[in-house]
Amino acid sequence: MTAILGISAYYHDSAAALVVDGRIVAAAQEERFTRNKHDPGFPAHAVDYCLRAGGITAGDLDYVGFYDKPLLKFERLVETYLGYAPAGFGSFVKAMPLWLKQKLYISREIDRGLQGAFGKRYVFAEHHESHAASAFFPSPFEEAAVLTMDGVGEWATTSMGSGRGNRIELTHEIRFPHSLGLLYSAFTYFCGFRVNSGEYKLMGLAPYGRPRYADLIREKLIDLRQDGSYRMDMSYFNYCQGLTMTSKKMHGLFGGPPRKPEAPLTEREMDIAASIQQVTEEAMLGAARHVHALTGHKNLCLAGGVALNCVGNGRILREGPFENVWIQPAAGDAGGALGVALLIWHQLLGNPRQAVAGDSQRGSLLGPEFADSEIRSYLDGIGASYHCCADDEELADKVARMLGSEKVVGWFQGPMEFGPRALGSRSILGDARSRDMQSVMNLKIKFRESFRPFAPSVLERRAHEYFGLREGQASPYMLLVAPVNESRRRTMSEGELELSGLDKLKVARSEVPAVTHVDYSARVQTVDPVRYPRYCRLLEKFDELTGCPVLINTSFNVHEEPIINTPAECATALRDKRIDYVATARAVYAAPGDSGAP
Repeated sequence: MTAILGISAYYHDSAAALVVDGRIVAAAQEERFTRNKHDPGFPAHAVDYCLRAGGITAGDLDYVGFYDKPLLKFERLVETYLGYAPAGFGSFVKAMPLWLKQKLYISREIDRGLQGAFGKRYVFAEHHESHAASAFFPSPFEEAAVLTMDGVGEWATTSMGSGRGNRIELTHEIRFPHSLGLLYSAFTYFCGFRVNSGEYKLMGLAPYGRPRYADLIREKLIDLRQDGSYRMDMSYFNYCQGLTMTSKKMHGLFGGPPRKPEAPLTEREMDIAASIQQVTEEAMLGAARHVHALTGHKNLCLAGGVALNCVGNGRILREGPFENVWIQPAAGDAGGALGVALLIWHQLLGNPRQAVAGDSQRGSLLGPEFADSEIRSYLDGIGASYHCCADDEELADKVARMLGSEKVVGWFQGPMEFGPRALGSRSILGDARSRDMQSVMNLKIKFRESFRPFAPSVLERRAHEYFGLREGQASPYMLLVAPVNESRRRTMSEGELELSGLDKLKVARSEVPAVTHVDYSARVQTVDPVRYPRYCRLLEKFDELTGCPVLINTSFNVHEEPIINTPAECATALRDKRIDYVATARAVYAAPGDSGAP
């Protein structure tokens, strides 16, 4: 037996992953245990979970891999500070103590985290190698083009290459400071959202605006070239030398300083979001077309934080030259932990790889799970009144009827998801046909901005009937945006068509209005009985009862909190009246004393 632990830490969204004899055994993000969103610290809890899931101790590990090379990253930081000196002195003073105390001594930090029990070899992969390995090795392809795009690793910000059999080779790259991820993050900052966590808000805001600044961005900020590369005018940005993302020169270009967080959103922010989203999609398409020209492969694998831009992913699938696209579900830094472990197994140790139909990531359900007996014991301990269903059929029927009567149900089933999306294990579910459900869930349950759309879960075999996917097209990880089919849209009145900005929210646009964004798009999760058997049965039962195979699926959390991990966190959501019921294992319950309890 060869056991390999992969770790990502000390920047954003720390995680651990365990691979044993080439099989992905477990993976989890540290934030789910500490409840600190995007926890960057050493993933001690995630490591402990992975070792328990594998039935081993740290002393049984054969290799421990780290997802990037700290010395190379430090070289980039020092060269950047010297290049901008003395302008970057404030940023330098803030960054150096942590580097000199911790980040330059990763082996020591891992030793401490593993309590000195591991005495074998550490492996440090390059950041984009880890991303590329996480994209290709679990994919269903024997060979594929590989494209990774993010903020920055050591020096690379975009990497291109190929995967064949048990090897990946990255042949081309774009280097810091020119970065599509940092460009998007700069606009995230400019629109008043938090960098490294608010990018999806910017993407959700884009359809409310008009891309009237897109030409200006192309003219002044970024030069998109025919070969898929790009260059940025760094005088508009401040991230190389300062503590902010944008410079005063950029503020002048867009008519004033960045929006303050929590200030009202204006037409300017909506139009800026629409503009940078359009330019980002063009850059993603350009890179995809170029890696296709370089490799000639019909399949594409994507990873890196930019690969979480599901609107751009959808355009690559529909308009790009590839027949098939597979995207790592944990595309950001967390996925690097899995990538380095697989890189060691296949590329360092030379072990063969057999591509698996669908993929080998097991639905990305790689986190902790709780036995039915544990859950019932917990419910008994808190005095919960619950109904225990005899089997999955009864559970699906009971919950489907609740959803059909516009109840909001927390769905806590099986292993926790690895990656940022809830995929039917730690989900809040609602009726996608409801006109009111989006605003109810955003404001009452999620405590988040009203403009943000919810994603649909849909039976894979019927997805093409509702969304612009080809028949049989899988999107199990909620990383592709597709248009709602014309046949499912409702005819708009003249007054409705004239609405602008957030007023567009007032209009129901399709048969499934709660998951139809204002531009008729939807971030689709297809559900099949192999990856998600219990969740699939619920959707089938809801379809039998209502004729609709679509549910709202949003992550089981509230604003700025990580996705929940334990039964106790389910109970807290019920107690606070955020949801109506919880379905966990085969038990269905409401808040204590609730007259609507099952």
